[in-house]
Amino acid sequence: MGGNSTPAPSGRRREVLALLRESRATWDITALARRLQVHPNTVRFHLDALVGAGQVERVDARRSGPGRPPLLFRAKPGMDPAGPREYRLLAGILVDEVAQAPDPVRSAGEAGRRWGARLAGDTPRPSRRDAVEHLTGLLDELGFRPEPRAEGAEIGLRHCPFLELAEQHRQVVCQVHLGLMQGVTAAMGAPVTVDRLDAFVEPDLCVAHLAPEERG
Repeated sequence: MGGNSTPAPSGRRREVLALLRESRATWDITALARRLQVHPNTVRFHLDALVGAGQVERVDARRSGPGRPPLLFRAKPGMDPAGPREYRLLAGILVDEVAQAPDPVRSAGEAGRRWGARLAGDTPRPSRRDAVEHLTGLLDELGFRPEPRAEGAEIGLRHCPFLELAEQHRQVVCQVHLGLMQGVTAAMGAPVTVDRLDAFVEPDLCVAHLAPEERG
């Protein structure tokens, strides 16, 4: 499930960022505006956005005379947070590794339950209805496009965020998803769990079956 990255700047904002990176120096707004042949307010607008995105930082200027020193800016050192991501490649590597385990289904389920427990958050022990609503909301945030079915006894999943991987390693990916849902309900202390996940019962539908949680 992927993580969010800072969108890459475009147009004039990209030109401002490129100039700061290439020069590796500090620039004030007036100098940047003169170099790019634009109004200082335009530069100021884009610098504020780049600072907010963590790609540019303000630098304190030394006072050389009366009055307020100019604001200086430079590209923030380090790797670009707006650079390309290859999470699908990473996910594929990890799924392949789990698939090679002595018991891949068990390993995948345990991994999913651990992550589900982390995603559950700090919630008081819910009723069955609240637990199902919480789980459905979380699945929606993760991109599964869930829909209640069978009077609340099932949750239909209309989208698989890892479709390509599920087609290659269905047992592993589906067990991760099942374990994740089980981890969420267990961490909440919910009176309900997901006891089965039927994958692709229709081309665009997987079904999670809900059952009472038996606690010793």
